[in-house]
Amino acid sequence: MGVCQPLDAPPQKRNEYPVSIARSDGRVQPARAGDPKRVGPYRIIGRLGSGGMGTVHAGLDPAGLRVAVKVIHPAQSEDPEFRARFRREVQLSSRVHGPCLIPLLAADPDAENPWLATAYAPGLTLDQHLATHGALTGGTLYAFATGTAQALATIHAVGVIHRDVKPQNVILTPAGPRVLDFGIAHAADGTSVTRTGVMTGTPGWISPEHYRTGTAGPESDMFAWGTLVAYAATGRLPFGTGAPDVVAYRVLSEEPDLTGLPEELRELLTKALAKNPAERINAEAAAKECARLLARQATQVLDTAAGPEPTRIDGSLTAEWNLPRTEDPAWSLPTRRRHEHALMTAVVTAITVAAVSGGIVFYSSGDRPDGDLASDHTSASTPSTEIPAPNGASAPTGSGGPATATPAPEVDPRTIKIPKDPLAGVANAAYTRSGDETQPFADEWRASATADSAGEHNAEKAIRDRMTSMLATKDMNYMKPTITFNRRAQTVMLTGGPVPQLPETQQEVFRRAGEMAACSTLAHHLKEAPTTWPYGRYSVHWKTSDGDLDAAALGYGEATDGCLSQTAGQWHGDEAGMATAEIPSSDKAEIRVADSAVKAIVATWNTNTAETNEAPLAVDDGISLGFDPVENAAYVWTDDPYSRFTSRASQSNLTSAAEEAVCRKLTHEFRSNKSWLYTRWAVAVYDSYTGTRQFIGSGTCPS
Repeated sequence: MGVCQPLDAPPQKRNEYPVSIARSDGRVQPARAGDPKRVGPYRIIGRLGSGGMGTVHAGLDPAGLRVAVKVIHPAQSEDPEFRARFRREVQLSSRVHGPCLIPLLAADPDAENPWLATAYAPGLTLDQHLATHGALTGGTLYAFATGTAQALATIHAVGVIHRDVKPQNVILTPAGPRVLDFGIAHAADGTSVTRTGVMTGTPGWISPEHYRTGTAGPESDMFAWGTLVAYAATGRLPFGTGAPDVVAYRVLSEEPDLTGLPEELRELLTKALAKNPAERINAEAAAKECARLLARQATQVLDTAAGPEPTRIDGSLTAEWNLPRTEDPAWSLPTRRRHEHALMTAVVTAITVAAVSGGIVFYSSGDRPDGDLASDHTSASTPSTEIPAPNGASAPTGSGGPATATPAPEVDPRTIKIPKDPLAGVANAAYTRSGDETQPFADEWRASATADSAGEHNAEKAIRDRMTSMLATKDMNYMKPTITFNRRAQTVMLTGGPVPQLPETQQEVFRRAGEMAACSTLAHHLKEAPTTWPYGRYSVHWKTSDGDLDAAALGYGEATDGCLSQTAGQWHGDEAGMATAEIPSSDKAEIRVADSAVKAIVATWNTNTAETNEAPLAVDDGISLGFDPVENAAYVWTDDPYSRFTSRASQSNLTSAAEEAVCRKLTHEFRSNKSWLYTRWAVAVYDSYTGTRQFIGSGTCPS
């Protein structure tokens, strides 16, 4: 019997101990626009995550069993070579059944978008567990080593090679460790190597022979297994971290650092980490040796004179694995699709936004045209219903007739505000679908047409110009939007593609840029011509081929309820903006300001240490800064490698230093550079308890 409790238990237990094939924390995210409602026999209730191959959906079978359904990206689906590999690996995976594995429940490799389904369970991945709870010890460590070795032995016995053994592919469930994505990793890996010749894999988890020849067999899986168990026992990679080429050199030339491992386990892992694959222990032998060590560990814990047989793991030894159950109430509640304007990349959980001293409220002011750049002076006046435009462009000048004269040159176009409620007080608005949260239908997209009237041409140009300016800062202006109009649906359609195998992160930037450009443009048109301008809704789509007649909807919204992320009238950072900010900038000014701003944060922090009693910071202490061109925000983040910002006091001090230093840099650039648009800031730090970054402050810089 293996250390993992079997998945062929009664249904109620299977629901308690499922395993995710993608989203490692097992939390259900809301479905997005364009997500299927059913895949095969499974009803889709939300998302679990996404990766390079596809999207993983949370599903229920007809009996209510929870499943994880991975649907392959259309770009992969259109590749005949990938389909052939995927079909072969699904066939192989269907034969793999054993302890500490996730059984393949169903698959359709010949579907328009191929898919597969496995059992599902919440649980932390190994790397998340180590970050939250520390290294594995005692019986749990030996049970982990035994279970993962047994899983690989089972995989290898049917001719499957995992090729992607790493902490993110091992879930620590209450039922034991589970190895994920066996076989399927082979399909993705084989395609990329065959077609591009690019080395695949994660530095630190690649075997010496894979580095040398690009090939990997069962012996490579065992090398990664040895690294995995050492990492689980110490929280430290045996070949260290750093630049990929440095790690590769150590793997090829240096001995692993196994300091801190129990002696008998160190001897076993030394065999697994041999440079010569022929000298490595195989998975079956490793599983037997680990089982013997686990039996000895349990015997010592139970303080019995005579332990069980060396290679037998009975029920008493299973008890050595002791992790708490986790549960996600979203599985138990009926889900409904909600329209939220920003359509976030991911659900923002446990975000705490620190209050900015004095608060920032937007006011109309005759001598200060940009309420978003106002100082912290407050008054009893009523807050404005408008917010500043996130991109510097003149407001549209007409909706149904010829373009009129441009604004007077003395008006800074960056201070023109986006109407937050453009139809306020309008009795007979031409746009009649305000508040309609219905997602635009595919036939509405197909029925849309190119611009006809002068107003439509003006809107098309404004949207395209704004999108291009945003995408250019990330070197993505090759993604040219096609802009069409459906008057009956009162919707403007923005369509991108086809770009083969475009990363999902770049599609997400396209979506966000399209939504912001459309929202701000339509809001101006509604404000200027409320009784004649009919368009208030917008949707963003992506084509997978030139002949695609059903382009997937990436997002949709309307321009009548504001275009920026706000809470109680104040802008705040979010995960979607952070994800965009993490993409390297190609804009020279942004690169220059980011570098100087990080140095300024460190200098400000160090200046304040006399009052805060904090230890000084260095520039290489893990502070990073990037820009989100969609909402014109500078994001500061740190993964806190030295646990400097775990207390409320240190986080407050970091927020203060970042706000002071970043706003000083942004404001100076805004005043001296007429093309500079960034006026907002946000700060996030890594939270070891949740394993995610949490926002600790955000706001808008005073002028």
